[in-house]
Amino acid sequence: MQAKEAAEQLGITQRMLRHYEKEGLMDVDRSLNGYRSYSAADLRRAGRIRDFIATGFSVREIRAMSACLSDDGDGPCAGGIEKLTEKLEHIDRLRAELDEKRSAVLDRLVTLQNGLSTLSHH
Repeated sequence: MQAKEAAEQLGITQRMLRHYEKEGLMDVDRSLNGYRSYSAADLRRAGRIRDFIATGFSVREIRAMSACLSDDGDGPCAGGIEKLTEKLEHIDRLRAELDEKRSAVLDRLVTLQNGLSTLSHH
């Protein structure tokens, strides 16, 4: 399958597919005319990469989990559970920080609104 079809099937751009390859996440065969030729296994691998990126993993983190990208890694893969657990903990920390910031903004907003309503009543 050529890049255009592969990208359409995966719901990503051809540029993203080339990016995966450039970053060493995929090694795609080329046909005699030099065009990239994606196998079913390549599509599954690209789909896994896309999904890891969508859940917040960086290219560097994904590269470190390359065992989780192949069809062999469809089940448990070396370090996969540990990496996913770490990512979840990171997301939870970010979420807690955002909740604190949101709360501070809401408090400030109430203070400002109360100040304005006091001024408008005088």
